Amino acid sequence: MKRLVKKLVLALFKGRYAPQSFSKWLVLLFDCFLFFISFWIYVLIKYIYNIEYLNFQYELIHMLPLFVAFLINSFIFGSYQGLVRYSGFGDVKKIGFVCLGTFILAFMTKTIVVRFIDPSNMFIVQKWFLSHTEVCFVSMLVFIFMTISRLIIRRIYNENISHKQDPIKTIIYGAGDAGIITKKALKQDTSCYYDIVAFADDSSSKVGKTINGVPVYKPSKILNQDYISKNNIQTIILALPSVSKEQRTKIINEIINLGLVIKSVPHLNNWIDNDLTANQIEDIKIEDLLGREPIVLGKENVTEGLKGKVVMVTGAAGSIGSEICRQVLHYKPKKLILLDQAESPLYDIQFELRNNEPYRSFNVPMEFVIGNVKDNVKMREVFSKHQPQIVYHAAAYKHVPLMEEFPYEAVFVNVLGTKNVADLAIEFEVEKFVMVSTDKAVNPTNVMGATKRIAEIYTQSRKAEKTSFVTTRFGNVLGSNGSVIPLFKKQLAYGGPLTVTDRNIIRYFMTIPEACSLVLEAGVMGEKEDIFVFDMGEPVKIYDLAKKMIKLSHKQNIEIEITGLRPGEKLYEELLSTKENTIPTEHAKIMRAKVRRYTEEEVNEKIDTLINLIPTCDDFKIVAQMKNIVPEFISNNSIYSCLDKKEN
Repeated sequence: MKRLVKKLVLALFKGRYAPQSFSKWLVLLFDCFLFFISFWIYVLIKYIYNIEYLNFQYELIHMLPLFVAFLINSFIFGSYQGLVRYSGFGDVKKIGFVCLGTFILAFMTKTIVVRFIDPSNMFIVQKWFLSHTEVCFVSMLVFIFMTISRLIIRRIYNENISHKQDPIKTIIYGAGDAGIITKKALKQDTSCYYDIVAFADDSSSKVGKTINGVPVYKPSKILNQDYISKNNIQTIILALPSVSKEQRTKIINEIINLGLVIKSVPHLNNWIDNDLTANQIEDIKIEDLLGREPIVLGKENVTEGLKGKVVMVTGAAGSIGSEICRQVLHYKPKKLILLDQAESPLYDIQFELRNNEPYRSFNVPMEFVIGNVKDNVKMREVFSKHQPQIVYHAAAYKHVPLMEEFPYEAVFVNVLGTKNVADLAIEFEVEKFVMVSTDKAVNPTNVMGATKRIAEIYTQSRKAEKTSFVTTRFGNVLGSNGSVIPLFKKQLAYGGPLTVTDRNIIRYFMTIPEACSLVLEAGVMGEKEDIFVFDMGEPVKIYDLAKKMIKLSHKQNIEIEITGLRPGEKLYEELLSTKENTIPTEHAKIMRAKVRRYTEEEVNEKIDTLINLIPTCDDFKIVAQMKNIVPEFISNNSIYSCLDKKEN
């Protein structure tokens, strides 16, 4: 019998043994049963000293209108539609609304009937309707029984699941409100059974005390290998949603060597309905290892600059271009033109923006165009047809080793492609041309960086009364195609090794959304010939990043292989963010670069010569001309280093 009851409970509240649509009607049936129980308890209390006067038929008539009111409110507020195993404050609110609505509807119905009925027939009201006090009492009983029953059933279900699983011994870092809420959320989780062994907290007012039966210790006392091994700790959860990025990174670096699964509670702004659930507690992200506060940019200026404008993005299917498109849609442009030469990625972003929220609800007309920026005829047709007012130029070849092998392709796209788009921007009187550049354009040591610097030089030298040319430079972006972090993740999935070109190689990082926010902000605040650079904080040593990712993966015997610098690769990238080479702006972490200015006359001839070399596919002649345009271009670990020696 006990096993049968347990199966019925699981069937009713999980839906495992019944279709989900049928299960919710079982819950409604159960709620109706609780209503009947509550009503007859009221009846027994009413006649407890006068049981001989109890008239079942009379009380059934009393119950009928109240039951109808209860059903109507159950359908309105959907108190039967939630999964009881996840019952929480939101479900209790629904039950409260149902009971309150039942009282109000019964009260209003009786009031209307009394108002319009003949006084001589008042006995009908007394026969069919309870008094207001009685209705209130029954509603309160229904609320109590429905709430308690859900809590009891949830507990039965949780205990039934918990006993089937081995407990996950867990420490919660942070004994404040977030830590307490985290413990509660884990207790309610039915997918895993977390055994909270201890809280870790620096607060002297909390250390040595217990919270809900769980002791609070100083981090130094329990976050060590002895305590972890002795208590078989498997997981630590950071319940520090409001702590600074630097402090968070410091804590992670202190515990990463303990071999624990490290999870984190999201920021308070990301809690669903101001409540935390266990599935919101996720493994820490790689961004948490970088220790830099994201740069927050104002949206007012961007809104003013983009709202109602026709915006075009080249390279719209790439990592940066696609995120620019996502962000632009939030500012309600008149139309968005997405141009890319890659068919499949362009289809993917088309499907995303046309079918997913919030982008679909913006109702911004979008045109998806297959085209290559090096095709001047196609680009002219696009400009003529759509008449863009703002152009974000993100189309470019970006992979250093490949471009070192194919300099003519790099020049074809990064130089000629930029020239085509820039010239058309002037011809069609585009208001702003914003080019996405790279830190590799500063003192370039490779073909790719040099082509981006040449593109910067060309756009800066343009004389245009109605078009402003703005450039943004930034370092590596997290998660972009071909970048180091996705590469490490793939290598970890295959069991290693992780490949690092040099133990001392360092890079600057930012998130893709952050980089694109900079591009949009620069487009608004930039004036003619501006180049904006970021204060990107401290550089990251790639070898150390690889070691941390291995530790976070919890995989054994993953090695790091030093492969040597690739052709054209630097040990470090320069961002030109020193005080000597930059001018501050209204944003503390955004600077204007002080760079040499070029005139059209001195640039045009040299760049035309470079472009005329493309059909020859003569790599050495092409690179030699690039060095002529960019004297600071000194090849590193490259076959083109001989050209530098000749110049010396």
